[in-house]
Amino acid sequence: MSTIETCLSPELIHLHQIKGKIVVVVDIFRASSTMVTALANGVQCILPVRDLEQCRAYKKEGWKIAGERNGQQADGFDLGNSPLAYTNRQLSGEKIAMTTTNGTRAISLVQNEASEVLIGAFLNINALANYLKAMNNDILVVCAGWKGRFNVEDALFAGAFSMAIGRKHECDATLAMEALFQSSKNNLAGFLQKASHAKRLQNHHLEKDIDFCLTLNQYDEIVFLQNNLLKLK
Repeated sequence: MSTIETCLSPELIHLHQIKGKIVVVVDIFRASSTMVTALANGVQCILPVRDLEQCRAYKKEGWKIAGERNGQQADGFDLGNSPLAYTNRQLSGEKIAMTTTNGTRAISLVQNEASEVLIGAFLNINALANYLKAMNNDILVVCAGWKGRFNVEDALFAGAFSMAIGRKHECDATLAMEALFQSSKNNLAGFLQKASHAKRLQNHHLEKDIDFCLTLNQYDEIVFLQNNLLKLK
């Protein structure tokens, strides 16, 4: 039987086998939530980029550029990292080059070895779980964290996702995150009010982003990486 395991930080990725596995990258606040929202609302594709200057260069090639560092929109970029910027479909048909503090880095660490890279969010958790139930590959959930550190919102997703997919696991991180989600699932927003990254976003008056990122099953779309571009299945 195929298995599921959890990497709680990109700094721990070297401890996990990636090759041959389906990797689900999650950055709830906010990159993966933004990626799912953008593509579900008509964005043609997203190019995840690690470096700000590299990302800026795509503007000359006709791409919209989205850049975020430390929770704020980077200077000179068309967009930051808010999923709410995409909900009205005004960017439908656009190509977006995106760089974020944590999410795009996590993607770059796994994209060359994984059999498939998918993007996870509470916004499409059931659709993603149902898609993967039919797959035989082992699954690794990679939490983007915050600058290499553990964060609780990504870990909560890992626990919720493991429970939704019902895979065997021998991973203590997954077991612990299932228990954490079980204890907080009836009030995720309340539980996460004290989370460090939620506080960072609150300091920038981004409470609406937080609430939206914690919405369950807003979308049925599956986001995957193909030829370095994020697209819909």
